[in-house]
Amino acid sequence: MSGITDEYMREMLQTTRRYTVVILHRTAKRGEPGSDKIIWEHGRRNFGLRRDGVLCIVCPVLRDESDVAGICIFCTDVKETRRIMDDDPAVKAGLLEYEAHLIEGFPGDSLASSLAV
Repeated sequence: MSGITDEYMREMLQTTRRYTVVILHRTAKRGEPGSDKIIWEHGRRNFGLRRDGVLCIVCPVLRDESDVAGICIFCTDVKETRRIMDDDPAVKAGLLEYEAHLIEGFPGDSLASSLAV
């Protein structure tokens, strides 16, 4: 990693901002009849939260062997994020559970705009 000096790193670390990452987990109820409709409303809500600037990044996890359903980064503190998530239709219906963690990130970071995989 040439070109990245200690001074540059110290300068950049001073620009970090606090966010909350949410890790969503599928429950056994996720496969029950009617669960797809509730997940659809969960997605609709996420689109609204993104539009309102509350939810910075939404990453649904493709089906794999784990129970992880998605990862999100909120622009809110942990307490507010938990309040938001507790009102989520899929969480309220017991289809998804979540964990919330305080993180730091660099403002302006974003996902790549083209498919990198």
